[in-house]
This record gives sequence, C-alpha cells and structure tokens, in this order.
Amino acid sequence: MRVLIVEDEPYLAEALQAGLRREAMAVDVAPDGASALERLACHDYDVVVLDRDLPHVHGDDICRRLSAEGRSVRILMLTAASSLDDRVGGFQLGADDYMAKPFDFPELVARLHALHRRAGEPQPPVLEFTGLRLDSFRREAYRDDRYLRLTRKEFAVLRVLMQADGGVVSAETLLEKVWDEHADPFTNAVRITVSTLRRKLGGPSLLHTMTGVGYYLAAPAGSRT
Repeated sequence: MRVLIVEDEPYLAEALQAGLRREAMAVDVAPDGASALERLACHDYDVVVLDRDLPHVHGDDICRRLSAEGRSVRILMLTAASSLDDRVGGFQLGADDYMAKPFDFPELVARLHALHRRAGEPQPPVLEFTGLRLDSFRREAYRDDRYLRLTRKEFAVLRVLMQADGGVVSAETLLEKVWDEHADPFTNAVRITVSTLRRKLGGPSLLHTMTGVGYYLAAPAGSRT
C-alpha cells in the first residue's frame, strides 16, 4: 500500500511515516497543500492521510479536487477539527473516512487497511495462495504453516504478488507500490528483494520471473491448487 501523509506538523508527520513504514507501507510526506498536489500528480497513491488546516492550499480544497476528478485514491481526514459539523463537512467534501486528533495509532492502521481494500477489487485481510498465508493486520506470513521471517519490503512485495492472484507484476509496479518517492527508478532493490523473498519462501519454488516483464506466483508443477 502506498500512502501520502499531508501534514504541516513535522514531528507528527515524521512519526506517522516511521510508524506506517513499520507496517510495511510505502509512505511519502507532503508538508503543505501545494506539495501534496504535486505528489498526487506524479504518483498513484492508495490512500491520502489529509490534515485540513494546511498552508498554501487548504486540505478541504485538496479533498474537493480529488473527489471532482473521480480519482480512485481514498481520503482519510486526520485533523484537530472534531465537532459533528466538522466530520459531516469532511464527508460532504468527499472524504472516505475521518479521524480526530489525538488518535490511537493501531486504529489508524486498521482504517488504512480498510480503505485500501475498498480502493480496488475487494481484498480480504488474510490472503492465501497455494500454501501461502499472509495476514496484513498481524503482519505475519506463513508457508505450509511455517512462519516466514520477512523484512518490511519483502512482506509488502509478497502482499502485492498475492493480491495479483497469479498475474504478472512488473518491477515498476512493485517500485511504485512498495517503495517511496525517494527510490531510484534504476535501483536493483526490487530484484534483490524478490531474490531474498524467493529464498525465504523455500522450495518448491512459488515465485517466478517472466524475463523482461515481471514476477508472479504459481503453484509448483504437478501440485494440486
């Protein structure tokens, strides 16, 4: 999942970014409304965590614009404006969810996962594919009941591949969904992460490469699905 945090309080923005990265999310930060619109024009985000009272471009204007454009990105307003009128107003602008500050971080994570499931084709919180089991909420992955000790990036790559349900996922898509805006587009990070993930999954091989196209999961030859 790729998330954009639009928050002008540096300490909170940095804390949110660090916390969500520990949850295997790719997270960018925009400190004001203008830079948020620049990032939204360049990247396909799954969810925007949006403060309302922002410098340069108000959060309400960002929400209104995204809603008018019919973008698939989901919007979670995270703001100190907590009255009933504030919440109703946020939903009327096009927000998909609304949380008032202060907030509980585990609840924020749960709401982000819920919004992500609604952003595209419905996805269950627990994914299963040919002996693999991935629980996004607990951040646990198993193969044939064997616990897989995955890094955050490996976990996120596996999640994208399992969501594809056997479809081929390009390296560019993985870079967009798992890494943040500071990732070098010519980096070998995707190839290296896929290689270590393949090793940790063990044999018989489930993770395959389609040369020049991307990566996909498939049952071992001769196995029953």
